[in-house]
Amino acid sequence: MLKTLHIKNFKGWKDTGLIQMAPISLFFGANSSGKSSIGQFLMMLKQTVESPDRKAIFYPGGKNSAVQLGSYQEMVFRRKPENSISFGYRWSLPEKMGFKDPVSGQAFSGDCLTFHAEVGLGDKDQYTLVLNELKYELLEKGELRLSIGMKRRSKAVSEYKIEVAHYTLKRKQGRVWYPSAPVRFYGFPDEVVAYHQNADFVQDLNLRHERLFRSLCYLGPLRTKAERLYSWSGIEPESVGYAGENTVAAILAARGRKISLGYRRPTKLFEEVIASKLKDMGLIEEFKVNPISEQRQEYEVKVRTKGSVDWVDLPDVGFGISQVLPVLVQCFYAPRGSIILMEQPEIHLHPNAQSALADVMIDVINSRENGADRDIQLVIETHSEHFLRRLQRRIAEDTVPKEKVSAYFANIAKTPATLEPLEIDIFGNIRNWPENFFGDEMGDITEQAKAAIKKRMQQTQNLEASK
Repeated sequence: MLKTLHIKNFKGWKDTGLIQMAPISLFFGANSSGKSSIGQFLMMLKQTVESPDRKAIFYPGGKNSAVQLGSYQEMVFRRKPENSISFGYRWSLPEKMGFKDPVSGQAFSGDCLTFHAEVGLGDKDQYTLVLNELKYELLEKGELRLSIGMKRRSKAVSEYKIEVAHYTLKRKQGRVWYPSAPVRFYGFPDEVVAYHQNADFVQDLNLRHERLFRSLCYLGPLRTKAERLYSWSGIEPESVGYAGENTVAAILAARGRKISLGYRRPTKLFEEVIASKLKDMGLIEEFKVNPISEQRQEYEVKVRTKGSVDWVDLPDVGFGISQVLPVLVQCFYAPRGSIILMEQPEIHLHPNAQSALADVMIDVINSRENGADRDIQLVIETHSEHFLRRLQRRIAEDTVPKEKVSAYFANIAKTPATLEPLEIDIFGNIRNWPENFFGDEMGDITEQAKAAIKKRMQQTQNLEASK
């Protein structure tokens, strides 16, 4: 689970400041305020980790990628190629990392890792990316156990020196060679292990980093329209897809799974959980996925809405149901330890359903499977006041601790833009509520009252004049 995130010189952000992440992390702001860029950056790192090109420092994306960010000049702050993009984050480890120094015999362990890197353009041309530095820190209960990183030795050559603290690397006998460039933006090259007697643990650092980004999944704001028939060959998809295109396949693949919505709460079959959440949101009464025949690998989604006795196909009900269904399925389908990035999960929902969606998200972070917490983290970009208000209420009611919710506001009133944390207290109040955060509601009410009084006075005057 991500604990902190910090990005500099990426798109509209000169400096996001240190972002404190929580099981539910919310980002608010006006259109084009830069709040989407944070998720885009994380997804670009994920694309890079999963790219087959080990030499590509960043993979900005292609036709079928979650994000397509273009060239370095297009993604760097103010499109100034002389700027370097630097970033860092801290994350908790699902399983503790531990190893023993084969030279000294000292044991090292940690439950948390931090990572920092700086990327810029090369000195010879304006097209080649170079990794200026990277650094890992291993921590246990917040205390530093060791740090190790790589830094470019010279601007003229692609040679790096290794920097270590609280650990002593022992060189193997022979000529002193400097290791070559790191793998992608995060990986120690094989030479680091080959040149030292006690550097095998860096391979575990590489692996832990890759696991972090493989745990990320993304659901965009534009989701596919409902269909009358869905094909499924029995393959288990990794996720519902960037646009929810694998939603029904995920439902069918998860039919045998049982989910609990909290400690000592009853377990339900996966499909029952989805149906109950849709009902809690006031969208349907019943929901089911059926094969159209035993001979064909095609399925239909049937829905019974409130007040109706008839079952209808998914395309025949409100558009909002088909748009929120991928959100619900992804939240409960994702493997244990997943980080789910979502843009506008509330899109096309009426206000009451938007509020109820916040309760669903609380159930998601509390959910359990096979007797263990699922440890799901939700990173949500939203425009919904109703969603936030419900979370505030649940904090006040002690349904969810305030420490499990973090919220940030992209403030474009300042130049450059700033990402400001919303200070939520134990009563659910936001102490530093930005002016006109969700529009000037009180101003609208006041102006409506003034206009009504003026209109009544005019009607009175017209009535008196007609006598």
